Amino acid sequence: MLIREYTPEDLNQLVELTIDTFGPFYEDSFRPLVGEVVFANEHGDWRGDYRRQVPALHDPGAGKYVAIAEYDGALAGYVGWDIDLERRHGNVEMLAVASAHRRSGTGRALCEHAFADMRRRGIEVAAIGTGGDLFHAPARAFYASLGCTEMPISVFYKQL
Repeated sequence: MLIREYTPEDLNQLVELTIDTFGPFYEDSFRPLVGEVVFANEHGDWRGDYRRQVPALHDPGAGKYVAIAEYDGALAGYVGWDIDLERRHGNVEMLAVASAHRRSGTGRALCEHAFADMRRRGIEVAAIGTGGDLFHAPARAFYASLGCTEMPISVFYKQL
């Protein structure tokens, strides 16, 4: 596996990987859980949201970075993180691993890469978040295996 810096040529693949990775959450988990009205209001354009969000993940001038994992020249996953030097705080904003590379160490290598970069820049605390639902249970277990401490947070939706 090779971990390298993001280049603009990676963008379309990253957007598609993000949509493929999180599509099952939105369509098979979130939508049935909250119903059509809440789904439409909160994440009805989730594909478009990612098409807007992913390009903004990499902006080194603003303390935002992306690293790519490749196997044999093919995209296996990526991590996007940002830093706040004044607060010495970092945040893993996005982690997406292609289904063929999950549970292979790709996600761990990407997170460790981001954490190492944060440490080099003087960051003392890093955050990484995920959902509390069944879909995100593997992510919660993975983050705990990285030595992260879970802070349970609940979000409640109500159709009015």
